[in-house]
Amino acid sequence: MPNHDPHIVQMFSALGDQTRLGVISRLATGPASVGEMAGDARMALPSFMQHLGILEACGLIKSEKVGRIRICRLEPDALSRARDWIEQQRAVWVNKLDSLDDYLAEKMDEEEGTRK
Repeated sequence: MPNHDPHIVQMFSALGDQTRLGVISRLATGPASVGEMAGDARMALPSFMQHLGILEACGLIKSEKVGRIRICRLEPDALSRARDWIEQQRAVWVNKLDSLDDYLAEKMDEEEGTRK
């Protein structure tokens, strides 16, 4: 199995959690405070902060303190890296499926030729 970019692995691992995916979805609509998002997540603040830490560690979000409030923002470039990886995988599979289609069409043509 090929070695994948550890950053991509960490990113997809972070996105594999329902709470963290919810944070990404929420931040796609615009910046939000930690308190606002934690209330929506219905969990204790320390637990929610762990989720934010994971998202920030892999570069999916950034946070900054504004006065007494911590504001989080989505980092769209990080999602672009995930999209690029997915697109590379899609291209590989499209190529493989096209090859399979060609092979099956050839076999069907051969079978048609033997029936005549």
